[in-house]
Amino acid sequence: MDDLSRALANSFTISQELNSTAAAHPRLAQYKARHGGQDQAERRRQLLQSQKSRRLNYVNHARCLAEDDWTKAEESEKEAEEKEDEMEVELLKKKLPKRYANQLMLSEWLVDVPSDLAEQWLLVVCPTGKRCLIVASKGSTAAYTKSGFCVNRFPSQLPGGNRQNSAAGKDYTILDCIYNEVNRTFFVLDVMCWRGHPVYDCQTDFRFFWLQSKLQEEGEKLSEIATVNPFRFVGLQSSPCAPEAIYQILAADYPFEVDGLLFYHTQTHYTPGSTPLVGWLKPYMVADILTMSVPAVALTSKPEYANSQMQQIIEQKKQQMEEEGSLGAKKAPASGRYELEHLSTPKRPETSPSKMECASKTES
Repeated sequence: MDDLSRALANSFTISQELNSTAAAHPRLAQYKARHGGQDQAERRRQLLQSQKSRRLNYVNHARCLAEDDWTKAEESEKEAEEKEDEMEVELLKKKLPKRYANQLMLSEWLVDVPSDLAEQWLLVVCPTGKRCLIVASKGSTAAYTKSGFCVNRFPSQLPGGNRQNSAAGKDYTILDCIYNEVNRTFFVLDVMCWRGHPVYDCQTDFRFFWLQSKLQEEGEKLSEIATVNPFRFVGLQSSPCAPEAIYQILAADYPFEVDGLLFYHTQTHYTPGSTPLVGWLKPYMVADILTMSVPAVALTSKPEYANSQMQQIIEQKKQQMEEEGSLGAKKAPASGRYELEHLSTPKRPETSPSKMECASKTES
């Protein structure tokens, strides 16, 4: 039992933030060979292969989001379902989500480190905040949570975001953002549509390049607070995933509180829902997960709660082993979170929900 405790202690890292990857990081290298589920590497390969043959009508989907008119889309979907044959690959059965729920591309814990991480992946440093879907159309800008709830409407300098630049409703913009209430800033993580041109089915490296180009074209009007733009819109920069680049990223100073690191495969399309083609790590996990040297800075220091919750996980596992009388590990689900997902992460003290002065918080 002591050997099991030591193995578990070396096999987990804990996350504090309550988001789609809030469960303990599955550092279960000893158990990977025992489960029958697909690992992340295999699911990545299948996703990259399946997106080549997947043909979703992103033009109509973006228009539905902008105009909030889903009549034609539902009629087309009904006709498609009548003709749809059974698909062998489960991933190809996914459909575009309806309305404004589940529109964001969400990450998984980076468990199986890709062999081509330095060549085929990009890294984005994410600020602390709430993930939200931004839709600017018909002279107004709306912020939606990942569950589809509209928390605020306001004017903005995004194309289609205010009455002066809406071009009679022809221009609309859809963005994946992180809202930071302290800075009154929407940090733009990704772009799905700009000025009526959808880029869902474009690769990550192109989307990131195109987003930065468009933000630069708009100049400072998006990054400055004004009557017609009450919140800043600031693009997040991407970097290569070479070890030396990651080292410099961790050693740098940022004008915001860093929440974590997102790893994007350069060839993935923007696909709503959780995907292994986008990985998530806390900065202090980089040394253990990526097995590389990191600078000795506050960003890479392991928080105290990680060790205390590690003891909780060990005790939970001991009790489970005694009750079941087995040392076998549970089968890993396809989500990539493996076992112990049911354990909660530390919660911050509950406070009464605060209202944004001009916008409410959006879900992470």
